[in-house]
Amino acid sequence: MERKNLVSIPFMSLGIVFCVCLVAANLLETKVVQLGFLSVTAGLIVFPISYIINDCIAEVWGFRKARFIIWMGFLMNFMVVLLGQIAIHMPAAPFWEGDEAFNFVFGMAPRIAVASLLAFLAGSFLNAYVMSRMKVASRGKHFSARAILSTLAGEGIDSLIFFPLAFGGLMPVGELCKMMAVQVVLKTLYEIVVLPLTIVVVRYIKRIDGSDVYDEHLSYNILKIKEV
Repeated sequence: MERKNLVSIPFMSLGIVFCVCLVAANLLETKVVQLGFLSVTAGLIVFPISYIINDCIAEVWGFRKARFIIWMGFLMNFMVVLLGQIAIHMPAAPFWEGDEAFNFVFGMAPRIAVASLLAFLAGSFLNAYVMSRMKVASRGKHFSARAILSTLAGEGIDSLIFFPLAFGGLMPVGELCKMMAVQVVLKTLYEIVVLPLTIVVVRYIKRIDGSDVYDEHLSYNILKIKEV
């Protein structure tokens, strides 16, 4: 095996946390919570972390590694959705009383599952692409601006895909647009709040891992998974 195909412990660790956050976010999305006068899903507390990790991976190891992790996150999400559907259709034990609650959490409607997976792919890849291109253009400077703008782009396309596909025709267009805007703003604010910590983590990883990739002369074809 060539050295370039090996991965470091920091990369592997971030990849694991990335996948866990995505799976957790989908499960937490089933609960709606109240934040002041706003009603949002509980997935808000963990989903933005995936974009922060995406920024870290794209910044330190480049688009190739980010592409690999994004596809792994997609597969893990798909696996959990599939296994949940299988479990739902299995007969419950006569004495078990949690069937309704279990089905509520794991019984994601097909259109919501498809919307979630497509939105994740589009948002994550756009986030990594913007981060990568801006790093090359700025010669590695202005990390804070790149992290915020890439997240804004990724969260924006994520919401533009997810909410119309998942809830189109089920609520007024005005409410749908409002929900989309609130999600994008809150998730971007989340990234801004934790940005100082993100900067510290990125600098630490670059120092101990020795990686700081610039994606020059790179194909951004998202299907070239073998190019890790």
